Formats: sequence, C-alpha cells, structure tokens
Amino acid sequence: GASGICRVLIEVDEYSCNPTQAFTFYNINQGRFQPPHVQMVDPVPHDAPKPPGYTRFVCISDTHSRTDLLQMPYGDVLIHAGDFTELGLPSEVKKFNDWLGSLPYEYKIVIAGNHELTFDHEFMADLIKQDFYYFPSVSKLKPENYENVQSLLTNCIYLQDSEVTVRGFRIYGSPWQPWFYGWGFNLPRGQALLDKWNLIPDGTDILITHGPPLGFLDWVPKKLQRVGCVELLNSVQRRIQPRLHVFGHIHEGYGVMADGTTTYVNSSVCTVNYQPVNPPIVIDLPTPRNT
Repeated sequence: GASGICRVLIEVDEYSCNPTQAFTFYNINQGRFQPPHVQMVDPVPHDAPKPPGYTRFVCISDTHSRTDLLQMPYGDVLIHAGDFTELGLPSEVKKFNDWLGSLPYEYKIVIAGNHELTFDHEFMADLIKQDFYYFPSVSKLKPENYENVQSLLTNCIYLQDSEVTVRGFRIYGSPWQPWFYGWGFNLPRGQALLDKWNLIPDGTDILITHGPPLGFLDWVPKKLQRVGCVELLNSVQRRIQPRLHVFGHIHEGYGVMADGTTTYVNSSVCTVNYQPVNPPIVIDLPTPRNT
C-alpha cells in the first residue's frame, strides 16, 4: 500500500553488540533515556474504574508455571509476553492452558519466550543432534509429542511473528531475543534480530516481544549492564511507534516507562529468584473509534 512507500528504514546500529555502551552514548549525546524524553509511570491500580470508551489490558510475563497464587485483576484483554513454562514441556503447556481457560478475559494473547524450548523447532532439531544434553527432560521428548505443542494452547490467541486485531487494536507478537546462553528463540544481536523486527508492520498499535528494547526496563544490576536490543529500540521509536510495548525476560526490570509516544511495560511476574510476586500490570487505552 501507499504507506509502504515512505517506510522508515532501520539499519544495524554501530553499538548493536554493546547495549551498555549504546545506552551511555545515546544518553550523553541525545539525553535519549532521560527526562523529559522518558519517565517512569505508575500502572493503573487494579481496583480503579475503567474510563468509558477504554479497553483494559492486563499484562503478565515470565510466570514460569507458577500461576497458582497469582491474583488476576479485572480487564478486557490479557497479554502474556512469554516464558509461561520452565522448559516448554507439553505437560507445562497443558497446565498453563487450563489456567488460561479459568480466566474471564474476553481475549487472551500469548507469545513464547526463551523457556518455551519446544516451540522453537530449529532449537529442538539442534538439541536432538547434540551428543550431550543441556535439557535432559526436553531432549527425551519424542517429536510427535512436541511438534504440535502450540496446538495445546486452545484458550488463547498465540502469536509468533504474527498479528491479530482485537477491539480495533492491531497487536503483533514475536518471541525472539538477543542470544542468551543458547535457549529458545535466541538470535545474535544486529542483522539477525533486525530481520525479525522488520516483519513488524507499520501501524501496529500494541507490540509484544519477549525481551526489552535497549534502555527501557532492561537493567541487570548484578552485571551492571543494559541488555535490551538496540535494533528493537530503534525500530520501536523510529518506525513502529506503537501505543504499547509489552515484554518481560529481564525479571529485574519489572515496571512501566513511557517516552511520550509509547508506553513500555516489563510485566515479569517472577523476580530474579523466580518468586511469582510482581502483580499483573494494568494499562487502559482508548478503544479505536471504528469498533
């Protein structure tokens, strides 16, 4: 269409492979991650009334099969930004799907994360070729038990480099993140990840990725490092400009930030010690008029 003609072209950033350095450079030269450009945001209190004409999104991620004690607030659309299991075992996926079925949301939208090993077919093919196994319980699975594992998710809309329109919002989901100790959906920083982000359409209202963009809720205190994807940041800020970007992966980054265009939500339920104590994050957005 006509919108494709003037599409902003994102190139690999010169600091692509060193996100901490990228963060420092952009802060010193552009103040890119400082007020007034960005600010921390308080999420909507769970008991706050929803304004008329709005859609309420309930955002979670990184629940890692620990949903039993989770207090789920009222809302219209549930978003889960990946890592709903420990290893992507079919038994875990089934348990998660049963839990989803017990929730009252009108729509439930889910992506995979690096822990959903069985959802990454290339990963599984490589795992079976290896002589020794990092993940014994996964590598023992027979292909017929995991090849259609995503079909176990009957109680949600599963997105994997794909989109759905819900209540007039265009929602796109993608599981990939920068290489992280050889788990699922890992890709090298730079062009490989940028190729995935280039699949995200202009005009996306809500973007769900498993990992954070650089500079937004991506700080790992133990390593004193920023770990977000520079290409994802540039794609989000310069091209896609969604209203909402939901992610997880970095448990330490739980919270909400905004840059004046996009609200960024790190919705990790589990802490760095895998305690499921961070409450779901509620975001209200005005429902598009044409719905």
